[in-house]
Amino acid sequence: MVLDIHATPSIHPNPRTTAPGKVQYAAGGVARNIAECVSKLGTKPYMISALGLDMPGNLLLEYWKSAGLSLDGIRTGHEIETPVVSIIFDTEGEPAAGVASVESVERFLTPEWIVQFKSNIASAPIVMVDANLSPPALKTSCQLAAEVGTAVWFEPVSVAKSKRIASVAKYVTFTSPNEDELISMANSLSSKQKFPPVKRNNNTTISSLFQQLKPAIWVLLESGIQVVILTLGSKGVLLCSKGRFDFRHIGPKRNNRSHYIGKMLYETISQLCPSDRFFSALRLEKGASVSPYVVHFPAVECESVVRLTGAGDCLVGGAVAAICAGLDVMQSVAVGIAAAKGAVEAEANVPSGYKLDQIAADARTVYLGAKVVFGNSKL
Repeated sequence: MVLDIHATPSIHPNPRTTAPGKVQYAAGGVARNIAECVSKLGTKPYMISALGLDMPGNLLLEYWKSAGLSLDGIRTGHEIETPVVSIIFDTEGEPAAGVASVESVERFLTPEWIVQFKSNIASAPIVMVDANLSPPALKTSCQLAAEVGTAVWFEPVSVAKSKRIASVAKYVTFTSPNEDELISMANSLSSKQKFPPVKRNNNTTISSLFQQLKPAIWVLLESGIQVVILTLGSKGVLLCSKGRFDFRHIGPKRNNRSHYIGKMLYETISQLCPSDRFFSALRLEKGASVSPYVVHFPAVECESVVRLTGAGDCLVGGAVAAICAGLDVMQSVAVGIAAAKGAVEAEANVPSGYKLDQIAADARTVYLGAKVVFGNSKL
């Protein structure tokens, strides 16, 4: 949970002087953004984090209290300095520079704090960990989830922190890197081969981009990660999995209760995005060798681009909420892309609210536009 300070100039800034523009506070932090998005799409998240008893901490707790979400997993204290990130954007809304003061996450979000919440992890369909956690805390979280049979979603956060996948890959069900994070993760997991940065321009096709990224994707899948959800910005998402994961429902656990919105999300998306659409193309024959499958999901066109910082987090949040509601992975990725569109069009990291009919319409567009890039039908 992080307080973001967003500075957006109204003219092109010059070095060594100030520029007119807007400076705004925004509730942030990858895991916090994802959890807020999940809550707005009908599933109650349980947040495990650390905050100071200071002005940034009070601002971050405000939404949690107003939404009626549990504060029990959030460690607080005067000795904790609430994480703050200051981001300077360019005039197009893209981050140009930033400074992150997030040491408290590693100091106070300890394995000893996390282990207290084993029963909460056991009752959840998914535990989502972001790579801001210290390596010991990350490993503890993943091991606890493995012990109780809960799926793990690893969010890489940044190129530098994505390397923390190396010690936990065998526990991870889902991960959601962008291209640069994918390369970093593959390099941290591979002892033999080192992968260069991706070269692409506006004319690069999905097929040629996949061919460049395929060796790195394969490293992640061979390491034990079951599903790689590779985010490609305006080019959409590549959903990659080994054949042993058949895209069936993880589904809600018996004691996991979705709100009314979550139930409506399940019913609406189930009707508009039939779950058997891909199964005929992506079904393993009995006794067939295990081979990876890759499906491309297009992005949704936005009416306006306000800010891009929350899009990736809301993509994950939308997908997690959909899986918790009982939708399959294919349907859930479509919902995630629809949720990301809402974030791009909003000032805050997470939109103030989502309209179910708009999410459903956008998810249907994405789902019907998806194509198998690699799989049995392509061999």
